[in-house]
Amino acid sequence: MKKNHISPKQHWTWPFPVTHSQAVTCGDLVWISGQMDLDAKGRVRNAGNLAKQVSGAAANLSDVASTAGSSLSDVVKLLCIYVNDGSVDEQALLADVGKALPEGVRPAVTAVPVSYLPFPGALVSLDSYAMNGSLIRTRIDPVQVSPLPKTFTTGLRCGKMIFISGQSPVTPDGKLLHADDILAQTRQVMTQVGAALAEFGADFADVVKINRWYVGKGKTEDFEPAALECAKNFSEPGPAATGIPVPLHARDGQLIKIEVVAMLGEDGAHLPRRHVWPDSLWDWTINIPYYHGLKCHDMIFLGGQVSLDTQGHAVNPHNMRAQTAQAMVHIGSILAELGAGYDDICKLTTMYAGPPGADALAENMQLRSAFFEDPGPASTDISFPVLAYPGMIIEIDAFAMAEPD
Repeated sequence: MKKNHISPKQHWTWPFPVTHSQAVTCGDLVWISGQMDLDAKGRVRNAGNLAKQVSGAAANLSDVASTAGSSLSDVVKLLCIYVNDGSVDEQALLADVGKALPEGVRPAVTAVPVSYLPFPGALVSLDSYAMNGSLIRTRIDPVQVSPLPKTFTTGLRCGKMIFISGQSPVTPDGKLLHADDILAQTRQVMTQVGAALAEFGADFADVVKINRWYVGKGKTEDFEPAALECAKNFSEPGPAATGIPVPLHARDGQLIKIEVVAMLGEDGAHLPRRHVWPDSLWDWTINIPYYHGLKCHDMIFLGGQVSLDTQGHAVNPHNMRAQTAQAMVHIGSILAELGAGYDDICKLTTMYAGPPGADALAENMQLRSAFFEDPGPASTDISFPVLAYPGMIIEIDAFAMAEPD
């Protein structure tokens, strides 16, 4: 499928040479790189001022969308990555982000707290998907889901795509449920996700991508119990999946947040999809029904790719260069089985364990760039203290588009 790569001339750039774009347009979608409050030389503005950085990041987002022939009015999903040491009110932050959007847009949203961002001094990054403004949008706000500011919606359907905002184990009046019990919180959150999907006539069989953001310290025992509890909602072959540990969530005692993307025919019919698991790929330490890649219509979703073996043990532990290369090779293997290649990738979202700063980001970003012809896909990069398994220090999500089967 034809893709247009967008990088506004006066926009900020990465502080080292890379093969990545600020946005990629393909079909009805616009994939936009995570936007921060940076100047044209990639320097952080308004250091220490979260509210001003929200405005600056939103302005950069608007600039990229406009150059791509779109606008903030077309945004269907936001991922708000923000620095939180426990003192930031997540609802207030989202309200500030919502104020930067045109009235009535109301995209789905997921807020993810982190310890720091790759650019020292940056406090917020806004990652966005936009869709053709002529497509009909349907929004739902069931009463039994976690609350959001009125500028956002629990779920949004646009064309075949359904985006469900990150769900927390929180009642509509803001009460946290099952404090410090990740299994009970996972069951609660998946009940909420199921209720949101049902509003569109969809169910878990229609989910193509699931992301779990859970509180963890990089230990297998942090990952496994809740992963198994969440997986009970899916039959094999299941969706592509990514699970990332965060140091904390916005509320004391909250241990999990889950978001999903689903696809459903405009007539309400379940859409067939093709799942792949190349023989050369890794496996988890537990039996869960997710597959490494799937194609549904013209969309290709990959679960987060890592450098593990078939028993779930890190290969080349703590070696960023080797693990980045291996994750990218896995991505290529999955795409090949789906009849696609690196040039079909529209967006990479990279989670890596490392300190803030250009050096840590450059080490993996420049390696990723080597797999693409210039100008390359859109890219969002998120740094964490640790990832899911001991010794594993990078995980890469890839989203691609290709002609329907």
